[in-house]
Amino acid sequence: MQKLDRLGWADGFSFKSFGLLVGVRVNDPGVVDECKQRLPPGSELIESEFVDHLYSIIIGGNGSNSRVRRYNIAYSDAARIARLIDLEPVLEAFESNLQLTVAEWSPHRVFVHAGVVEWNGKAIMIPGLSFSGKTTLVKHLVQAGAKYYSDEYAVLDGHGRVHPYPRPLGVRSLDATRTDKIPVEDLGGSAGSRPLPVKLVISTSYKAGAMWRPRELSAGKGVLELLSHTVSARRRPWLALTTLPKVAVHATILKGVRGEASSVADAILGKMA
Repeated sequence: MQKLDRLGWADGFSFKSFGLLVGVRVNDPGVVDECKQRLPPGSELIESEFVDHLYSIIIGGNGSNSRVRRYNIAYSDAARIARLIDLEPVLEAFESNLQLTVAEWSPHRVFVHAGVVEWNGKAIMIPGLSFSGKTTLVKHLVQAGAKYYSDEYAVLDGHGRVHPYPRPLGVRSLDATRTDKIPVEDLGGSAGSRPLPVKLVISTSYKAGAMWRPRELSAGKGVLELLSHTVSARRRPWLALTTLPKVAVHATILKGVRGEASSVADAILGKMA
């Protein structure tokens, strides 16, 4: 970290995200706006010299010899998270790592890997890791009329309510080689803005040709299901174990494999009647 501190930093900013204070410094002021556009939803710019975590982004470009290109590098605190000739994947690594850092270290919120939508004033929560199909299911629920909250994290407060995290949906290409960021408005939907109680938890993954025949879990098994997808479960288990039961005790929790998302979206919304 001392070596990084001695480098020539030209600009930077601080922000607060779900109670966590984060700083970003760069050696090229021209990339500041691009970094700000990649902050987690709901982030607030602040004036503070003291932060919980610090990101350092070094822009390479051409050296004195125009045939030599320098690496673009990103650090989270003292750990290097990306070192590439192309800038875009470095900024993508910064964005991804930043969201994960906020999810892991937020002092008063529990982040669960989950998609979330609203239906009739209550939340449907779809826990799942990457490639489980939760974004696809969220997309079809939005297209069926649900209000969008998140396709990545369910952000829970101490009362077990889920808060909006309305980043653009990360929709993968058919060959899974590219992820496109799609604003919910492009799907004909809209994003929610207020915390909601969770009425339904759907733990599911895609399996070609599968029938949607879920089984209902007890509140205790539901807590374990949510805990397995909770970002801060190992670092701050006490916070997760005081928050997740407040979700599970009031929600119906269903688990089972599904086929195509378009074929189960209406059935899921029917459970909210």
